[in-house]
Amino acid sequence: MTTPFAVQAPRLFDGETWHEHMALLVENGKVSRLCPPGQLPADMGVEIHSSGLIVPGFVDLQVNGGDGVLLNNQPDLSGISAICHAHAKLGTTAMFPTLITDTPAARDRVIGAAIEATTDQIPGFAGLHLEGPHLSIARKGAHDPALIRPMDDDDLKVLISARRHLPALLITVATEAVTPDQVRALVGAGIKISIGHSNGSLKAVLALVEAGASMVTHLYNAMSQLNSREPGLVGAALADGSLSASMIADAHHVHVASMALALKAKTGPGRIFLISDAMSTVGTDVCELVLNGRHVTRENGRLTLADGTLAGADIELATAVRVMHRQVGIELGEALRMAALYPAKAMELENGGRLGPGLPADFVWLNKDLIPGGTWVGGQKIDTIGQPVPLT
Repeated sequence: MTTPFAVQAPRLFDGETWHEHMALLVENGKVSRLCPPGQLPADMGVEIHSSGLIVPGFVDLQVNGGDGVLLNNQPDLSGISAICHAHAKLGTTAMFPTLITDTPAARDRVIGAAIEATTDQIPGFAGLHLEGPHLSIARKGAHDPALIRPMDDDDLKVLISARRHLPALLITVATEAVTPDQVRALVGAGIKISIGHSNGSLKAVLALVEAGASMVTHLYNAMSQLNSREPGLVGAALADGSLSASMIADAHHVHVASMALALKAKTGPGRIFLISDAMSTVGTDVCELVLNGRHVTRENGRLTLADGTLAGADIELATAVRVMHRQVGIELGEALRMAALYPAKAMELENGGRLGPGLPADFVWLNKDLIPGGTWVGGQKIDTIGQPVPLT
């Protein structure tokens, strides 16, 4: 049991609605209530911010690395912990460390590490994302073509078994590398299926949707494009109201005009949401990294292989929110929903992306420039997890 405390700022966004001059009360790791500062108990510790806003912690479903650690290069508990901590400092309170296409041995090792992270209740760890290896070589992006392969019965067994020990499991697959029956079996086991790195036709995509696939990975990038005679995966993502689609809003992967067009076209319960697709450079000043033995160079906010192929992203979700709000021009609350509420709904994380009585106290204080200045996970300030929260 921890001492109740409160945090207040001029504006508070609960995930759906804005509140002016409201304090957030926290008790035992959960939100107790929202109330005007004048109604706070006289003896309660309060962290007061004279500017900025309190918002739900960001939910990132695709995080390859951060703070110098790449999950492919360190697929163990310490790697997952480091990545979660790196992004929590930047406002992300629930994340899916992501393994890019690799060997079966690397996959099995990271599944074991994710199970350990679940057991140890690593702050911020919400589940595992396996992006590949069951992808299309034609739309491989930065994935190593030598490691891309179709899904087989052994893969199916490993993945279904893993799901039993994880809070959530997300897998990105291509229409060319899996069958509808395999997708049906995975979804039946509680695994979320996202279609990506695919050159599939609309018909092939819809066959996987009918089998239970519910998401599309990084809209526009590494997928069959929309054209007059074949809508491709881009067209399917925008036309099928049931599909949610992630997007990398760094203004390098997708032009801001294309982001705006996608938002205008997308209707239905499925939403476009933000991912970072962050690599190990985030939170550091390093200028290169190694992925599957290949060098990736960092320059002007871009990460590229030697041939110029984009290799992940050099942002975190707070930056993506600023791009959506300031460059694409969407209302700030909607940008925040895209970084928290919508990805939580896509993964059916019941408590994600909202702040209200009884919900986890996962929140961020953003300054007037929308830069994170403090993150709380389960009511603990991120730099003091396991210790009393410092109050002023």
